Amino acid sequence: MKQITKSAALIAAASGVVFGLVTPLTASATGAPAPLKWTKCEGDGLDPRQECTTVSVPMDYADPGGPRIDIAVSRIRSENPSARRGALLMIPGGPGGDSLAHPSDKGKLMPRQVRDAYDLIGFAPRGNAPSTPVSCEVGSGDLSATSLLPWPAPDGSVTENMAMGRRLGDACVRNGGELIKHISTLNNARDIDSIRAALGERKLSAWGVSYGTYVGAAYAELFPRRTDRIVLDSSDNPDPVQAERAWLRAFEVGVEDNFPEFAKWASRPGNPDRVAKTPAQVRSGFLALAARLDREPIPWPGANPAELNGNVLRQTMLSSMYDPDDYPVLAKLMLAAESGTLPAAPPRPPESALQNYLAVGAGTICNDVAWPESAAVYEKGVAESRAKYPLTAGMPRNALPCTAWPWEPREAPVRVTDRGPSNVLMIQNERDVATPLSGALKLREALGRRAVMVTVNSTGHDAYLENGNACGDAAVSRYLVTGKRPGQDLYCE
Repeated sequence: MKQITKSAALIAAASGVVFGLVTPLTASATGAPAPLKWTKCEGDGLDPRQECTTVSVPMDYADPGGPRIDIAVSRIRSENPSARRGALLMIPGGPGGDSLAHPSDKGKLMPRQVRDAYDLIGFAPRGNAPSTPVSCEVGSGDLSATSLLPWPAPDGSVTENMAMGRRLGDACVRNGGELIKHISTLNNARDIDSIRAALGERKLSAWGVSYGTYVGAAYAELFPRRTDRIVLDSSDNPDPVQAERAWLRAFEVGVEDNFPEFAKWASRPGNPDRVAKTPAQVRSGFLALAARLDREPIPWPGANPAELNGNVLRQTMLSSMYDPDDYPVLAKLMLAAESGTLPAAPPRPPESALQNYLAVGAGTICNDVAWPESAAVYEKGVAESRAKYPLTAGMPRNALPCTAWPWEPREAPVRVTDRGPSNVLMIQNERDVATPLSGALKLREALGRRAVMVTVNSTGHDAYLENGNACGDAAVSRYLVTGKRPGQDLYCE
């Protein structure tokens, strides 16, 4: 889940984009790919049947004879070859996530009929280790949660965020190599078609989640006749001008959609983590506590940053709303802050993983579309957002690292249209903090007759087999197995 915007120099001949018409630039058109060599996957907790390989793709699809990079791919074969329909690619969220373990962990949640119908395929998108990795090697302070998703200063200032953008841009020039320039949503979609060809599939089915819905929509736009059954789960707003910057702004609405559910839970009698007597008191108490921590942070040894300040509390709130099962994380931190005794600092991922995540995320959102470079643009947006949406304190209209990105976008962002096969099923939770219903409806509108949308009365990020419900899960499974979608857009209680 990331955000950005870029107006761009259009290099039509090199990029394949001509005023919104996208030429695939597929590397797979040059002939039959070499057979893949599958081996046992590394990692703990994987299904023993899962196997892994790599697919070689051009670093720059405008130069297919130039340098190449590896894309790591995983699979679990169909459990019933006689019922096999094809391959189902699981497109991860992010940017910065991978789906290499998904054939094992998401696969075990799928009905047997779905597992029979498909080889389940995962991959690490370009730049994500263990694919050919990228890293900008920024300072450790820029790897905190409140830097990876930068929050304004307590007074709404974006000065430090602008400075971080300059630091990141300089670091990526020094350390990002040539690959950092070629990480983008459109290239992710082209990589998917290279994976399809390497697998020997004439058509490909896909299940994209969160940012993966944007990649999935891009794939369906670039290669519509190579798509079989497409599921878009927890969809992003496909704004063709603002692109990921619109996703950032969506947090304003996403938090407001979700906080009432947390407030009801956190005020329920008998809840051991109850923080107030009424939902209204939960909200006012959270705002008051965040403001107090802005003024008087509490030292938090071992954390990054090494204090509990207002923005760390707000980021914890945001993270806890991805899944209602995580509500206790926020409630316990609120109670601890009120008492002045904090728990042990939460564990952090390895620094190398955070460096990789930051580089891939920044590369994607900064290469997809150009962001404003003026601090005044962000100061105005932050002030408006803080006044209207106090829970998120202006973050959704803040300056992300792309404000000083050293490279111009190489091509225009994807424009999702209603031209192509009618083979898309969207599924969306009604209350989703990261990809709110309002943004998903924008994608539904853009796809037009190509899509049917299932909206479920559920809370959390990710719908199918995760935070959704039986009605929505059944609709997706039925479509993947039989190709039958609801006759019209469906609401599941």
